Amino acid sequence: MAAPQPPGSPWAGPGSGAAPGAPGAPGAARAGPCWAAVLGCLSLACSYVGSLYVWGSPLPRDHPSVIKRRFTSVLVVSGLSPALVWLWKELTGVKADTPLPALLGLRLEGLVPATLLPLLLTMILFLGPLIQLSMDCPWRWLDGIRVALDPRVWALCLGDVRWLRNQVVAPLTEELVFRACMLPMLVPCTGPGPAVLACPLFFGVAHFHHVIEQLRFRHGSVGSIFMAAAFQFSYTAVFGAYTAFLFLRTGHLAGPVLCHSFCNSMGFPAGAALGHPRRRALLPAYLLGVLGFLLLLHPLTEPAFFGCAPPAATPPACS
Repeated sequence: MAAPQPPGSPWAGPGSGAAPGAPGAPGAARAGPCWAAVLGCLSLACSYVGSLYVWGSPLPRDHPSVIKRRFTSVLVVSGLSPALVWLWKELTGVKADTPLPALLGLRLEGLVPATLLPLLLTMILFLGPLIQLSMDCPWRWLDGIRVALDPRVWALCLGDVRWLRNQVVAPLTEELVFRACMLPMLVPCTGPGPAVLACPLFFGVAHFHHVIEQLRFRHGSVGSIFMAAAFQFSYTAVFGAYTAFLFLRTGHLAGPVLCHSFCNSMGFPAGAALGHPRRRALLPAYLLGVLGFLLLLHPLTEPAFFGCAPPAATPPACS
């Protein structure tokens, strides 16, 4: 899959023109020293995870006071992360033709399609779980819509710190740090394709910090905890590659954030359809969702929809 660099952000290394410095052009791998990109990404990942533990609370992660304190530290680290991208750019001599906010996916051009189309694509992938959810829900469709539009329901959600963590703060800060800030450093070094594959490794490894708390509160045997951590690393890495792909295809942060929030609300499809009373109807829906996702992955993320300028050179393929 072809994943062009964020639109309007051709990079140029010291002593090179814009075209030679663009991802995929000759010398793109030399545009920014890879050691600096890797060091910058490691710094971001360690700072993000470290900010969760600066408080040293003996309480579990789901306690409201722990969540509120972590909100403070993680928002500070996330707010400072773009400064590391700017510092990396200045120290390495790698130059971008666009302002830093646009490079991080914070721009208005193409914002509406960049918000809706990636979310639609992700919902197609979850077609089976969505249909299963509608089958198991005791409400009618109209009742569900009324609840979704009820301001009192949203007020309850906004007052729940766990909901805020899972649906707002975690998606926003993780996508900002692990996609919007890491990819601009990785792409000039490796090109878009390898960057899509490398970026999620930092994201997946960062989730290993859950092992510390699970061991501390004895949430199972050591073996089961590490097995669960390995599984979590696998699917978070795959998900990270997907949102990195969305970021590079759309040049926007909004799409990855919304898709992240949606996936957090849906959870991982754990094969519950196999034991469902109506599995004969559900299993084709699961299959149809996966096939539809694969067929529409490129059409619904066509860079032209999002105000993309043609890249200065043809980028390498993602796969």
